[in-house]
Parts: sequence; structure tokens; C-alpha cells
Amino acid sequence: MNLEKEKLIEFYRDLDRSYFMDQYKEYAKEDAPLPIGYGQTISQPSLVLKMTLLLEIHKKCKVLEIGTGSGYQTALLAKFAKEVYTVERIEPLHEKAKERLINSGYKNIYYKLDDGSLGWEEHAPFNRIIVTAAATQIPDELVEQLATGGRMIIPVGPRYLQDLMLIRKDEEGKITEELIEKVRFVPLIGKYE
Repeated sequence: MNLEKEKLIEFYRDLDRSYFMDQYKEYAKEDAPLPIGYGQTISQPSLVLKMTLLLEIHKKCKVLEIGTGSGYQTALLAKFAKEVYTVERIEPLHEKAKERLINSGYKNIYYKLDDGSLGWEEHAPFNRIIVTAAATQIPDELVEQLATGGRMIIPVGPRYLQDLMLIRKDEEGKITEELIEKVRFVPLIGKYE
């Protein structure tokens, strides 16, 4: 196991999930998704870690996160990336996550209230993209905004069961897709719902 991976796992173990929750705090240590309001969930910690590890983030990475949610995943990304651009469509979640992350001292996160399925074109390309809501298909806009040599992790499929896909774009711009496992995420609202 490389040092970066070890550091990430250590930080993940120390990251207080309950800080990112307003309700059900007593269940924060459970490895299960929990409601955070507005029909959204905070993902189970083991999946958050797995998705983050699959991205192979390092300090030169510019990361796009679609679905800020509680800010829990964002904190993990921001600790190990150069910059994180995070998009959330639900204003109260956007505001609360932003407040939590700023209060935690993160200075390398940029926030946007918008339809995440379209990415964040003006800051593209991104070395890494993580989508924390299920799209019915891989959004073309996100593939276009992925840098060469980049990686994207995204759940793809119908409402109740999706394929967690790892998308790679090689130096020539060729796209490869790898199925990681079956998952269940809330839907990505917008162009690809």
C-alpha cells in the first residue's frame, strides 16, 4: 500500500461523520447510508472511502464533485487534492455543507449551486470527477470535462440499482469503462435523470 493511500485511510478513520449530519447523529458510526433531508442521503462510509481510493487522488489533482450533499465526501477529497469544485442543486444542503467545510478550515474548495449533470465547464478540465448521484447514462458533458489521463467514478443505471463505473480517459482521449460493483444512489436530477 502506498503512503498516500495509507494517509487517506487514516484521515478517513479520523473524520467525524456526525459533524456532517443534523439528524441521526447517533448512527454516524454505522456503515450505512442515512437521510440528510430533501430526499438525499449521506453515503455509507465504506463506499465513500472506496470511491475516493478508486480516483487515486494526489496533490496535483483538480477534482469535480457532483453532489456536495452533507460535505462529508468533499472533506475527504479536499484533504488530498489541490482543488475541489463541488456542485449541489439543493440550496439548504449547499449552504450547510459550505458553512461546515469553511468552519473546518478548508480553503481549496469552490462551491456552486446548480444542476451538476452539466459539470462546471468554466473550470474544466478536471483530473478527477466523482458523481454521488445516479445518472441513467454517463453524461457527455462530464466526459468532455475530464482531462486526458483523468479518472471519473459514477453510478449509472435505473433508479433502484446502478453500476458503479470507473471511467478512464487516456492520453489520446480514448475512454474506457470498468464496472466496479452494484450500488444504490439517489438519482442525479437534471439532464440525465
